Amino acid sequence: MSTPNGFPQHSRACPSRSAEGGAVQDLHAKKAGKAAKKDAGDDGVLTFENPTSVDASLNESVNLLPDETKIDLKTKSLTPRPPRKPRLERAASLDEKSWRRWRRFKTSQESLTDPNETSSSNGSLQEATLSPLTRGRASPCHPCCQQNSSHSSPDTLEANPTWKSKGGSSDLGKRASEFSSAFGGLLRGKAFAGGKPRLAQVMPARPLPPLEFNVASHTLRTANRIDSDFVDYRHSSQHKFGRVSSSLSDSRLHGNGMVYDNCSTESMKSTFSLLAPIRSKDVRSRSYLEGSLLASGALLGAEELSRYFPDRNVGLFVATWNMQGQKELPVNLDDFLLPADPDYAQDMYVIGVQEGCPDRREWEIRLQETLGPHYVMLYSAAHGVLYMSIFIRRDLIWFCSEVEYATVTTRIVSQIKTKGALGICFTFFGTSFLFITSHFTSGDSKVNERKLDYSKTIQALTLPKNVPDTNPYRSSSSDVTTRFDEVFWFGDFNFRLNQDRETVDSILNQNPETDVSKLLAYDQLTSEMSRGSIFKGFQEADIHFRPSYKFDIGKDSYDTTSKQRTPSYTDRVVYRSRYRDDIHAVKYSSCPVIKTSDHRPVFALFRVKVRPGRDNIPLAAGQFDRELYLIGIKRRITRELQKRQEQKDQKSSSICSIS
Repeated sequence: MSTPNGFPQHSRACPSRSAEGGAVQDLHAKKAGKAAKKDAGDDGVLTFENPTSVDASLNESVNLLPDETKIDLKTKSLTPRPPRKPRLERAASLDEKSWRRWRRFKTSQESLTDPNETSSSNGSLQEATLSPLTRGRASPCHPCCQQNSSHSSPDTLEANPTWKSKGGSSDLGKRASEFSSAFGGLLRGKAFAGGKPRLAQVMPARPLPPLEFNVASHTLRTANRIDSDFVDYRHSSQHKFGRVSSSLSDSRLHGNGMVYDNCSTESMKSTFSLLAPIRSKDVRSRSYLEGSLLASGALLGAEELSRYFPDRNVGLFVATWNMQGQKELPVNLDDFLLPADPDYAQDMYVIGVQEGCPDRREWEIRLQETLGPHYVMLYSAAHGVLYMSIFIRRDLIWFCSEVEYATVTTRIVSQIKTKGALGICFTFFGTSFLFITSHFTSGDSKVNERKLDYSKTIQALTLPKNVPDTNPYRSSSSDVTTRFDEVFWFGDFNFRLNQDRETVDSILNQNPETDVSKLLAYDQLTSEMSRGSIFKGFQEADIHFRPSYKFDIGKDSYDTTSKQRTPSYTDRVVYRSRYRDDIHAVKYSSCPVIKTSDHRPVFALFRVKVRPGRDNIPLAAGQFDRELYLIGIKRRITRELQKRQEQKDQKSSSICSIS
């Protein structure tokens, strides 16, 4: 008995299935070859790059033959292979299809960064990295393959009923043609691709920015350029400041030291800028001109204060020094202005001088040279040989009001300006400051005269003038120190120790360094302040240094002349505040290394609380002594170059002497 195809029919129980393998393979190969040749087009030739995959596909088609036909085929022995079951998948939703398209696009982008990839074609992938699922979903790139792309998807193959065998007999050529048509897209794609499957170019949902070097303006590219010496700044700045680059450019563009932001209209700021971004609506707002304390964008408001001083405390350095009118200035002022004990420099430096050097400008240049380019001189004033200079960090000059000053002469003859007081005041944010430097009457027994000097100063010092009082309800017209929030009074007050020289020397020899409590028991100023007869409301930090007066010039010994003056604490720094605990004394000491005068400089470090203010006060608008700044910086550079040259000459001379 034979089938319509001409093959004899036998029972299903016959176990000899291997004999039919060769004939079926030859017949199937011929049929599949004709069908593939027909689908190939006019060329008439179809080349298979991977014969193994084709044989496996043909073996799967053989399993579609009826069992009776397989038994009748008697051929040579062939090792059977288990049939491959078709991959069953559920129909993909629109979201899944969108995700697949995005995944293929992302994979094609990752191939751009592959160092082993030499092809520049978009969407090319290495064959070794393709999974079977990706191969089945890949759309052919060749134009002639795109027409049949709908027949090559797994979803279409599942929906095709011809893949489900009913168990009845069918035409082998028809089945081979259907098999070839189903896999024709993939076979032709591999045949015409030249050895590597290529994905169709998938367009993103939204247009991407162009991947080119001129993606930003020249100004932004310059601002974002990272110097080769600071290539690690990007990682440290991200960790510290939390700003992460969101560049959409290819990762290869970062190799040459250029980093770009997204350059969108939402953010055009530099990636690594430490300046706070300013919103356009804040610039448009003008409510702060009314003087609102909490207005957004106010120059002296709470927002700006918190940005510069999160704890609302500023560092203040206050110093006094009686220079004894010496022309010679110290070689180095670092130990005086920049003591080694605190780790950081202060925000403000206020230096008062009594009996100052003849060349006041040279003294200010030396101060600027020592403090360096981070500081500018906000203001300086003089009253005879009384000098005062105020330096502030250059970032903070915009938050100061106009600076005002006034003077008082305590001498009977007002033309002689060696004794008196000089006061300078200004408002910083919303806190008003008053600095007074004085030189009181000298003499061991002239305590009452010194108290009169104090009384005359607080009554005759006419401050403030144009800058409004921050709290007029707590001010007094008879005391200038009540009209400011924070007051610092420093100078040569000339108060002495009520004890003879021998007793003072014996106490100093017993406690050479810090224990000076026995000496302070004889101090005139401490006694008068405790009675309330002078410096009412003022405080003084604890003293742990030796008396600052009177030394032999250039030596550490006290007065060895015939007068044998008693060592005393004549140089002092006292302070008061309208509000409790606004001023915190950090350090109070002297500078024993400066020996050009019979007085040692005395300085104090403070932490002062600052409050927000209103913008309706007269502002200094960044005013500072520009000429002094340039001269000081130039002097600083010149001195550094000279120092290096001296070290170089000394090294070369040492080599010559050894040789």
